[in-house]
Amino acid sequence: MSRTAVAGRIVLPDRILAGRVIVEDERILALEPDPAAVEGPLIVPGFIDLHVHGWGGHDAMDGAAAIDGMAAGLLRHGTTSFLPTGYAASIARTTAFAEAARTRIGAGAADRAEVLGFNLEGPLLAPERKGAHDPAFLRTPADLREEELAPLLPGLRIITIAPELPGSVALIARLAALGIAASLGHSGATLAEAQAGYAAGARTTTHLFNAMSGVDHRSPGLAVAALTDDRAWVELIADGIHVHPGLWPLILAAKPAGKTILVSDALSVAGLGDGRAWLGTLEVEVREGRCTLVVGGNLAGAVVGLDAAVRNLVRAGIPVERAAMMASTAPAELLGLADRGRIAPGLRADLVELDGTLAVRRVMRGGAWVADAG
Repeated sequence: MSRTAVAGRIVLPDRILAGRVIVEDERILALEPDPAAVEGPLIVPGFIDLHVHGWGGHDAMDGAAAIDGMAAGLLRHGTTSFLPTGYAASIARTTAFAEAARTRIGAGAADRAEVLGFNLEGPLLAPERKGAHDPAFLRTPADLREEELAPLLPGLRIITIAPELPGSVALIARLAALGIAASLGHSGATLAEAQAGYAAGARTTTHLFNAMSGVDHRSPGLAVAALTDDRAWVELIADGIHVHPGLWPLILAAKPAGKTILVSDALSVAGLGDGRAWLGTLEVEVREGRCTLVVGGNLAGAVVGLDAAVRNLVRAGIPVERAAMMASTAPAELLGLADRGRIAPGLRADLVELDGTLAVRRVMRGGAWVADAG
């Protein structure tokens, strides 16, 4: 057995503890108060990214090697677990993505973030709220044949569904019975249609406010249903582009603690600076942190990591305890993961050290430091 102590300001859901995290092998053995650690780094749980399409030139839909490349890049930004996420594509390509993602579940090396399953953002999206998805590949649940759907289910943890599409409510209920989280999004649903989706078993909401019916005082839509249903989680892209920082406190005031999840929605161009790349059949361009379609100009995902998202929240006045919960505890709870997402005895030793500017210093995955993280 190997034992180590990680000293610093330990970020817990309700406070910051000056102390030491005692790690034995892959698990947290104990937390010990230590007043001398009050000047040390912040220690937060490893981040869990449930919605990420790529990183560092790697597109999740390009196969197992690309997912491995993503996993290595994400770990350096504090993400210790993730769901590689597909976008709307042909059924053949989507099935190949699912097959590749399944081979990576639990197979990652120590220097990569762990793959927990996969997420599908498409093809069950409303055409008028397609965002940066190719409309040629959009489908409705009613016309998705069983032989097309069945190969996608093993390993699937989250799938975006527009609740107003024909067959959506029945499919949401079926997925809920299988333990798969339907996420309402890319939708022009009325308030009643969105509420029906949550009532059928939908558990979360894809990038709140983006590509969905919103807050209209005479015609409320999906965003209102998500904010007012305490059972539902909501995703937030905290890059300051997708949702204005002025709305962040409103979201956190509306949702119970633990029901707002930070996601990156990062594309393959994330981490590469300005430039162009392809999102399936659509070309995207990054300029000064903003990623848009070359044709049409729609926002097309993001280029922010969860470490930067946490920094953005804290700079906007959100307590670091709440920000860390959004990046770790909340996503773990959505997936029903009892072994990670918090710093507590018995849990996996997935830890991130942050310096005084909240930049990543070191990352520990399963009790081992990753030397070149940060």
